[in-house]
Amino acid sequence: MSTKYDIVKQEIQSRILDGTYQPHQKISSESELMKQFGVSRHTVRAAIGDLVNKGWLYREQGAGTFCADRSLDNRSSSGVTQRNIAIITTFISDYIFPSIIRGAESFLSQHGYNVSLFSTNNDHENEKRILEKILTEPFDGVIIEPTKSAISNPNIGYYLNMERLNIPYIMIHAYYEELEPLSITMNDEKGGYVQAEHLIQLGHTNIVGFFKTDDLQGVKRMKGFIKAHRHYGVTINPNGIVTYDSSDKVNKPIQTFIELLDQGLKPTAIVCYNDELAISMLEVLREKNFRVPEDFSMVGFDDSLIGRLAAVKLTTIQHPQSKMGETAAKMIVDLVKEKNNQPKKTNDKVQSIIFEPSLIVRDSTKNLEGKTVTSK
Repeated sequence: MSTKYDIVKQEIQSRILDGTYQPHQKISSESELMKQFGVSRHTVRAAIGDLVNKGWLYREQGAGTFCADRSLDNRSSSGVTQRNIAIITTFISDYIFPSIIRGAESFLSQHGYNVSLFSTNNDHENEKRILEKILTEPFDGVIIEPTKSAISNPNIGYYLNMERLNIPYIMIHAYYEELEPLSITMNDEKGGYVQAEHLIQLGHTNIVGFFKTDDLQGVKRMKGFIKAHRHYGVTINPNGIVTYDSSDKVNKPIQTFIELLDQGLKPTAIVCYNDELAISMLEVLREKNFRVPEDFSMVGFDDSLIGRLAAVKLTTIQHPQSKMGETAAKMIVDLVKEKNNQPKKTNDKVQSIIFEPSLIVRDSTKNLEGKTVTSK
C-alpha cells in the first residue's frame, strides 16, 4: 500500500511526465500541495526533496520549486545510445501478436538492441503507467500499438513529452490522429471493402458486418464495408452493422448474432472484424446445426493461424504479421540513428508505411448459385 509520501511524489512525477509541469515552470507551493493531498508540510517537503535529489525538480532561493528540464540529462546526449527499445502492444501472448513481436525482436536482437515488452490490455490507465516507465528509464525508441485509437486518449501529453525528450516512437496498426506520428498500418478501409466485395460478387445481398469501433482499424473496416455496398448498389439491412468495443468483444457480437438467428433474421453472409471473432461465430453456427459455407458464408481478417487450422478454413484478409514487426523494428532503428547522427543504410527519409490488403479465399465462402469457392 502506498504511503502519503509516495502518493505525493508519484503525482508530482506524473504531472511532469504528462506535461502538466513544463521545464522551468514553477510547481504548486507547499501549502497548495498540502491542501490538495491532505498531508503535512513535512510529507510535502520530503517528497519534493527526493525529487530534487533525483533531478526531477530544482529550487531557487526565494522563488520556489521548479520543474527541471530532463531533456538535458544523460539519456539524450548526442551520440549516446543505451540500445534499449520498448515494444508496447495491446496484447502480447495471443492471436497474431506473437508473430508481430517475433518479427520485431528478431531484427532488433540481430542489430544489438535489447527489447522490453509491455502490454496495455487495451486500457488507458495501463498505457499511462507504461509511458511513465518509458519516460523515466533509458529507452532509445518505442514501437507502440495505440490503445483504443478511435476514441479520445487521456495520455497524449506523455507522447508530447517523449517528443520533447527526443525519444523517437512509431505506431503500428493504427495511430492517434492528433499526433500525426510515423506509423505502419494496414489499409483497413480497403480491407473492409474487399471483404464485402467478395461476398457481393458471390451473389450475397444480405450481409451482416461485425466491427470493433473503439479501435481505428474497426472504424475504417466498417467504412470500407459500407463503401462496397454503395458501389455495388446493395442496400444494407437495418441489422446489417453490429458494433462493439473492447470491453464487450467477447459477449456482445456473439449475443447479437444469436439474437438475429433466434428472431429468424438470418443473413446469408457474415463479415467479421477479425479471424478470432469468425472462429467464435463458427462455433455458434455449429451448435445451432448450421453449416459454413452451405448455410452461411463468412470472411475474416488477419489470416491468423487459428483461421488456417479451423474445421472450416477461413476466407480472410492477409495481415503481414512478422513482416509488420520487422518493418517497425527497421524504422525505429533508423530513427534512433537519425537522432544520434549515425549513418543509415540509405539516405531516404523515414516515412509511414501502409500495407495493402489481399484476399485469401479458402473454404468459408460460397456462391449463392451453389458453387463453393475453391480452397487455397
